[in-house]
Amino acid sequence: MKRLHQLLSLLLPHWLPMLWAVLLGFLAVGSNIGLLTTSAYLISRAAQHPPVLDLMVAIVGVRFFGIARAVFRYLERYFSHDVTFRVLSNMRVWFYKAIEPLATSQLMHYHSGDLLSRIVSDVETLKNFYLRVLSPPLVALLTLGVVFFLLACFDLRMAFIFLAFFIGAAVVVPIFIRAWGRRSGQGILGSKAQLNTCLVDGIQGMTDLLSFDQQGRQLEKIDKTNDNLSKLQGRLAKINGLAGSLTGLCMNLAMWTILVMAIIKVEQGELPGVYIAMLALATLSAFEAVTPLPLTFIYLEESMSAAKRLFELAETENYSPSRKDEQFVPKGYEIEFNNLHFRYSAKDPWILRDVSFTIPQGRRLAIVGPSGAGKSTLANLLLGFFDYQRGSLQLGGREVRDYHQSKLMAHMAVVAQRTHLFNATVRENILLARPGASEKEMIQAARRARIHDFILTLPEGYDTYVGEGGLKLSGGQRQRVAIARAILKNASVLILDEVTAGLDPVVGREIMQDLFQLMKDKTSLVISHHLVGLECMDEILVLVEGKVVEKGTHSQLLEQGGVYARMWQLSVR
Repeated sequence: MKRLHQLLSLLLPHWLPMLWAVLLGFLAVGSNIGLLTTSAYLISRAAQHPPVLDLMVAIVGVRFFGIARAVFRYLERYFSHDVTFRVLSNMRVWFYKAIEPLATSQLMHYHSGDLLSRIVSDVETLKNFYLRVLSPPLVALLTLGVVFFLLACFDLRMAFIFLAFFIGAAVVVPIFIRAWGRRSGQGILGSKAQLNTCLVDGIQGMTDLLSFDQQGRQLEKIDKTNDNLSKLQGRLAKINGLAGSLTGLCMNLAMWTILVMAIIKVEQGELPGVYIAMLALATLSAFEAVTPLPLTFIYLEESMSAAKRLFELAETENYSPSRKDEQFVPKGYEIEFNNLHFRYSAKDPWILRDVSFTIPQGRRLAIVGPSGAGKSTLANLLLGFFDYQRGSLQLGGREVRDYHQSKLMAHMAVVAQRTHLFNATVRENILLARPGASEKEMIQAARRARIHDFILTLPEGYDTYVGEGGLKLSGGQRQRVAIARAILKNASVLILDEVTAGLDPVVGREIMQDLFQLMKDKTSLVISHHLVGLECMDEILVLVEGKVVEKGTHSQLLEQGGVYARMWQLSVR
């Protein structure tokens, strides 16, 4: 009920066009009933060879209902699909706004294919909620009232017999179909999501799959998922066919029953024979409103499953702190960690424990340690992606959590361990850091990142498209583009997270030297488990299992003979 209420709340702003669509749907069905009944009466009455003037009303009625049916059907489709697409459009915007704050704290736990399936397939599935779940029952209810009244004007027994068969097709058949096809909609939705995940993983990880000769295993996984989806869709098609057959059975039984009763009444002299065909066709045509109903519960379950996937993600707890001051600008760029503790939730172990250090403005500090020690978590906390539970983290003498994130990010440039490039040109990817930069500034940044000469060898130079995720570039080349972005931004704080990953030691050392020259009077934080270029750092911290175990310069740490010294010995072998 909670998900149903949430879905209805999203539809509520569009209640007026939805009401118009329902009314137009009823008028379209009503026009069809009017067309058939009027035509039947006209033919039957004409067989008695009355004066032409006696047929004029029926003739005009046939023309009116024939035209009206087409007009109302067109308007009903226009209004219903227009409001459906508007609802889907608003839903996509709502969903993006809901998950955008989760990008840095929660979305990393989801497969990109799963996210794609939710924002595309799941939202698209919800179009059935109005078109095939809400609207058809309302149209059927209005149609039932009109035809019941029409039949009751001739014989109340006919009206109740019609009511029984109509309810059988509108209620009993859908309940039976739901019992037989239970969870088919949910299964199809889950299989689609799984297939999308497999396909996206296969495309994004194609290089690794080929390198390790695992493409066959991935294809087998895709085939298995696809076969399961095909079976579920085939079962749904059978259910659809059975639903149509049962609805047709109820419709024909109702029509024949009313026809027989009408014939008996004519023989008894209680009903003019001219109305026999009219009553039979009125009954037959009324079931047009029932045709979509047998699969209502299937589509409802499918919609609820899609809504559950969307709302579960949208309602996920956000670990990022809320930002209050949008105007505050740091007065300085000294960074201070004081007895900092962090974990993702109360049930999780501590990732960082009692971390304390200071980076004076304009100084360069490196944090090294084995993978999983918490190095990148420190950078994420500084960027405001997560909130810390204990201790203090200050930038310019003020808690980081008090800054508005847009203001915080405006003063920081980041080269992350995993570089993301958009499916755009090299130029657009570099200018992302500062869209207003000149051509000269962009090229200078590319030169400093040791990527300019390579870019000139590309077919379109800086206007060459790099592909989805920068697939057309190597890992090292993607990293250099990210470094060029950081250089172009020219921010007051530079965070380098595994910046030399994918680069050979000589080029990595040269890039580090260029970056340090650029940030000569600015605060720099280097995170790495490689020790390339760290000799010129002002201070180095060794982080192990979330705690600072060593602190000092490169030479001091080597003299101590501790963790850093052992890491250095391994790196120079």
